[in-house]
Order: sequence, then structure tokens, then C-alpha cells
Amino acid sequence: MARISGIVLPDNKKILFSLQYIFGIGSHTAALVLKEAHVSVDKATKELTAEEINKIQTAIDKTHKVEGDLRRDISQNIKRLKEIGAWRGTRHARRLPIHGRTKTNSRTTRGNVRKTMGSGRKPAGQKT
Repeated sequence: MARISGIVLPDNKKILFSLQYIFGIGSHTAALVLKEAHVSVDKATKELTAEEINKIQTAIDKTHKVEGDLRRDISQNIKRLKEIGAWRGTRHARRLPIHGRTKTNSRTTRGNVRKTMGSGRKPAGQKT
């Protein structure tokens, strides 16, 4: 059971995919970290020695922000946007989508409210 950056990695997967369980590490970053630590990409997590785990941990700590530090930075950036009154900050504050076409898309966030002409109408057979 390998523990890197406070995260317990799954034993039965290859280390390339197990590293992606750490917040802030994707597939490309995981490959770079393993290359820097001189660990085989094809090794399973349970096959790693303590020395290899330490090499991976130091490679991650040296070059990447992960987990708590990264989450803190992201939340501070959003807080700064809200404080200065930026467009993206107000969208974050109102829990609305920040990017893209938001009139027709973003149904998940805004709810399934379709504002078209016949959306609230009663059927023709029903009157009052």
C-alpha cells in the first residue's frame, strides 16, 4: 500500500494510473514524474520498493503543486476574482458557468428551465 502526498494509491493498478488519483496530477504529469524518478511505467503499485516511492515523492514535491496547496491556490484565485468584482468572480459567486455559451448550454447548473413560447402552456383541450 503506497502512500504519496497523503493519498493511498490503489495496489492493483499500474503506477502510471495510480498517480492520477492525486489531485493535480494527470496522465502527462504522471509520466513526467515517473521518468524523472527513473521508475518503470509498467510497474504495478504493489511492486514498488520504499526507495522508489521516496523517489516519486521527492520528484512530485520538487516540481509540482498537488492536493492541499493546489486547492488553496485555486480557492484564493477565485476569492481574489470575487473581491475585485471581475466578471468571472461574480459568475463564481452566483454559481453560474464561467465560460462558454451560457444561454442555451449549462442546463445542469441553471436547472432544466426552458424559456420558450409554449413552455408553460396548458394543452389545447384544457381551458381554465
